[in-house]
Amino acid sequence: MTAGKGQGFGFGLGKMKELAAAFQKAQQVQEGAKRLQEELEQMEIQGESGGGLVKVIVSGNQEPRRVEISPDALGEGADVLSDLITAAMKDAYNKSTATMRERMEDLTSGLELPGL
Repeated sequence: MTAGKGQGFGFGLGKMKELAAAFQKAQQVQEGAKRLQEELEQMEIQGESGGGLVKVIVSGNQEPRRVEISPDALGEGADVLSDLITAAMKDAYNKSTATMRERMEDLTSGLELPGL
C-alpha cells in the first residue's frame, strides 16, 4: 500500500492550506474556551422565586454560591419554603445553562472545517 511515484495522499496544496487554517481556528476556539471557562467561574447568576422571596446565586458553571431567603419567606412554613428554594434553584440553573450555551455559540460561530 505505498503511493506510486508522483502520487500524494489526495491532499493538494489548497487542501493543506484549508487544513492549516482549520487547525488555527480550532486553536483559537480552544484558547477562547479556556477564557470562557474562567469567565463562567467568576460569573454570578441569580435565580429567584416567590417574587424575590428566595434567591439562589450560582456561577456560570452552575456551582452554588449562596442562597438568600427573605424574612417574609420564613413565615410561609417549611413546605412552601422548600418549594420556593427548589424553584429558585431551577431558575438559576436554567439561566446559567442558557448563558453558557449562548457564550459557546458565540465562541464557535464561524468555525467551518473544510471537507477533507
